[in-house]
Amino acid sequence: MNEILSWILDTVSGVDPVWRTLIAGVAMLLETSILLGLIVPGDTVLLVTATGVQGPVQYVALALASIVGALGGESIGFMLGRYFGPRIRHSRLGRRIGERHWQRAERYLDRRGGIAVFLSRFLPVLHSLIPVTVGMSTMTYRRFIAWTLPACILWSFAYVTAGSVAAGSYRELADRLHFAGYIFVAAIVVFVIVVIIVKKVIARGEERHMNDAPDSPDSPDSAERGALPR
Repeated sequence: MNEILSWILDTVSGVDPVWRTLIAGVAMLLETSILLGLIVPGDTVLLVTATGVQGPVQYVALALASIVGALGGESIGFMLGRYFGPRIRHSRLGRRIGERHWQRAERYLDRRGGIAVFLSRFLPVLHSLIPVTVGMSTMTYRRFIAWTLPACILWSFAYVTAGSVAAGSYRELADRLHFAGYIFVAAIVVFVIVVIIVKKVIARGEERHMNDAPDSPDSPDSAERGALPR
């Protein structure tokens, strides 16, 4: 186990740090872009590249690259929504996503405003649709970025930290423990399970804001209602 895992980690760390960082940034850009975010596993790429981190400089560079990539992807989604939103929605690819998902994104943004932008980073499907939906609304780009930036920072640092810490701990233990590889795998599995649980908890808590139930007059983000054109 240790031999195989060491070979994999050495292969990742053997990639030039600049290229490794750029790959992660581009993957995050694609992952947060409209439609591509549904098929490009940016979070997986980020977790794998994080295992090759050697030192604080590479750690910070990778985290910053992933944040910039995520913001770039979401900005692209916003601009596409602002200028081509209806065309994208009714295109062949837009129809494949399903009108139900577009309507859920609209209702969610209409009822939760900026909070929907922040939490959508952690919700399947919506993390790709919300930027475009915001672009079709009256929410300004500045307000959109103000809400999505902290979500991108939290997401990026969580993945970079998990990957780099797990790999770093393995490298320290590999020569002393023959089962160090299993510890590494267990740490990654635990992290993935925690991410899945967090996503499910958020999705379950926010589900009522996406269905057809009437808005609550006490919504914490009621000032943002009406963000979508009627």
